[in-house]
Formats: sequence, structure tokens, C-alpha cells
Amino acid sequence: MALRHIGAAAAFALTVGLSASPALAVTEIQWWHAMTGANNDVIVKLANDFNAAQSDYKVIPTYKGNYADTMNAGIAAFRAGNAPHIMQVFEVGTATMMAATGAVKPVYKLMAETGEKFDPKAYLPAITGYYSTSKGEMLSFPFNSSSTVMWVNLDELKKANVEIPKTWPEVFDAAKKLHDNGHPTCGFSNSWVTWVNLEQLSAWHNVPLASKANGLDGFDTVLQFNGPLQVKHLEKLVELQKDKTYDYAGRTNTGEGRFTSGECPLYLTSSAFFGNVKAQAKFAFTAVPMPYYPDVKGAPQNSIIGGASLWIMGGKSAEEYKGVAKFLTFLSDTDRQVYIHKSSGYLPITKAAYDKAKAEGFYKDQPYLETPLLELTNKEPTENSRGLRLGNMVQLRDVWAEEIEQALAGKKTAKQALDSAVERGNTMLRQFEKTAVK
Repeated sequence: MALRHIGAAAAFALTVGLSASPALAVTEIQWWHAMTGANNDVIVKLANDFNAAQSDYKVIPTYKGNYADTMNAGIAAFRAGNAPHIMQVFEVGTATMMAATGAVKPVYKLMAETGEKFDPKAYLPAITGYYSTSKGEMLSFPFNSSSTVMWVNLDELKKANVEIPKTWPEVFDAAKKLHDNGHPTCGFSNSWVTWVNLEQLSAWHNVPLASKANGLDGFDTVLQFNGPLQVKHLEKLVELQKDKTYDYAGRTNTGEGRFTSGECPLYLTSSAFFGNVKAQAKFAFTAVPMPYYPDVKGAPQNSIIGGASLWIMGGKSAEEYKGVAKFLTFLSDTDRQVYIHKSSGYLPITKAAYDKAKAEGFYKDQPYLETPLLELTNKEPTENSRGLRLGNMVQLRDVWAEEIEQALAGKKTAKQALDSAVERGNTMLRQFEKTAVK
């Protein structure tokens, strides 16, 4: 009996010792992100599913505000010595993150050091090229990729006897009819004013936004978006703004509810708007490719990606990096990528996931979810349509938007506004170049 008591006591002591052992402690992985609404739900599910699939690591997602807020918060946290492990950064923050020497851990190094299976060729090149070096080394992990599409309220177009427009002149005509038939405050509009009306417009028509392949080939890039095409486009928006055939909806995506509410029947914004459209729209809808100007030779070209990637922050332990690498492998799983694609409208980042979605007939019922993929792969990318990599892009966009707003308010001509945007932007790029190039 005494031996049995001693054995039980020893077993209890061993159990207590093991439960208190640091070796069995769960390693937490902090993930800062910028997703709201339906897309936030996807983020939370991914974290919960990963946490339930194993017991060594726990991913903790935290919303830190919009894209710019999240990046700024992450940089500030790094300087203070408490950066998250994973930070979601929008695509135009790539140059800023690349220049943050020591602040980030490149994904290709992370995966090699942790021994995780990783094949960069498994991912869609139109997406990964944006986040890789010229040698094809992946710096950040593509997560939520999208492109600009035009969302269409099919019910309202039918009421006004309007066909779905394909070109910009057709959009302007359709918007006038819609404006005169029940939509006095907005025939058409857009979110992300500079992304849609400068960045994507330029790539879609194969004209430069900036030199050096829009900055991809060097920080010594010079802005060039004050050319005839961009000026003509802004002049038309200024003209149509006067009676609200076109109505400005802000610098970010805060105006997207104007589409789901039925106010604006034609609306250009991210393909990732799908989750909210599906949940909120009380009408038949679709998403079609961006309009183009038919008098521009070769248009349309191909679109460039939007969305964001996951940057791994520096200064973490080997065990923490092991958990981060396993989470990236988890996210790359084909079925999981198909789930993200179907749930959020963001693009599948792997070839296998895209192929599986097609094989399942997914796009037959929801063709609009393939629209951004077809745009990205419409033609082989050129120097003008590979993407863009400009330093201080958050601040640049604010300057560009400020000048566009001046034109829309009638305080400057379109040419004056874009000339000023280019001049002010080039000054900012030279400042960035001095700090980025060692």
C-alpha cells in the first residue's frame, strides 16, 4: 500500500512538473492585419483553424486599422522593440518595407532556415513577382491579392435599359442615363481614387506611371503620370462631377457602401469587395473588367495587383520563426486557398488552387470571381504593367489624391493638378532615395 502511495505521489509530481515545463508552453504568434467586415471573419477563421490543427503555436490576429495605419503601427512597434511576428502590409508599402533594413525577415530565408517545404514556383507569378527580388527571391508572403474591377448593379441597368459598358466612353454614356433615371447623386464612382484613376489606368493602357518600370528597377524612378491619357481621364471626371454623373467617393474604400446601398449602380473598386457585396447587396450584381479607352493602341493590357502581403518582422526567436513558417505552409494548402478565394473574393495565390476552383466549375456560377485573374493575365506584362514599387507610397497617394480633389473642386485644371502631383511626388521620391540607398 505504501509503495502504491509513493508511486501515485511520484506520478502526480511528474505530471505537475511536465505541465509547468516551458517545453510544453504554447508559443504565441502575433498577426497584425487591416481586414474588416466579412474579410475579418476569414482572418479569424484561418487563425482558429490553425490553432485547432496543432498545439505548439497559437496565432493571435489583431485588427490595427486600415492598411496605412497597420503599417505605421508595425514600424513604430519595431522601433519600440515589440513588433508583431506577422504584419499585413498593402502592396504599395513594399518599397518602404524593403528599405527597412533589419526590420524584416525575408520569407525565402525564413522557410529555408526552418526547413519548411517551400516552392516559389507553386505560386502565381503575376502575384509573387510584386513581392520578390529580381532574382525571384520572395520577400513577403502573398496573402490577399486583388485587382480593380467594375461592380455592376444589374437590376438598375436593366431598369434604365443600359448595357454593361466595356469602354470608358460607354461608361460615361451609361452613367448619364443612370443619373437621369433614378440616380441623381451618382451615376458611377470609385474607391481608391489614385489606384483606380492613375495606377491601374496607366497599367491597363500600357503607359508609364513612372520611369524604371514604375520603380521596380530602381529607387531612382521619376513620376510620369501627367501624360495625355491621364489628363484626358481626369478632365472627364471633372466634367461629370459637376452634375454628379460621376461623384467622388473618397481616397480609400469608405464609400463602397454607396454601391451596396444601390446609390451608385456602377462602381470601380477592389475585387475583394465581393464579401461585402454578397452579404449586403439586395440586387443582382456582377463584376466586369475595368473599362478602357478604345483609341489607345493595344488597350487593354493587363492589370496590376492590389491587396497585401504578410511581412515577417525581425528580432524573433528560432522557435517563434518555426511557428510562423508552419503557419505560412498552412495558408498555402490548396483547399485552404480555395476557401479564401471563395469566401473573400481575393485571388488564389497558388496555381493548384486556381486550377481546382476552375475544375470544380466554381466560375460558371460566379464568373465575376475570375474577372481579376483574367485581367492580371490578359497580356504578358510590360515595363508599364508589371506593378509598381515607389517609396513613401502612403504619403505619395495622399499628395496625388489632394491634387485630384483640387481639380474635381474646380480649383485647378486637370493638367495643373497632375503636373503638381508629379512635381511634389518626385521631391518625396528623392527624399526616400537618400534614405533607402546606402
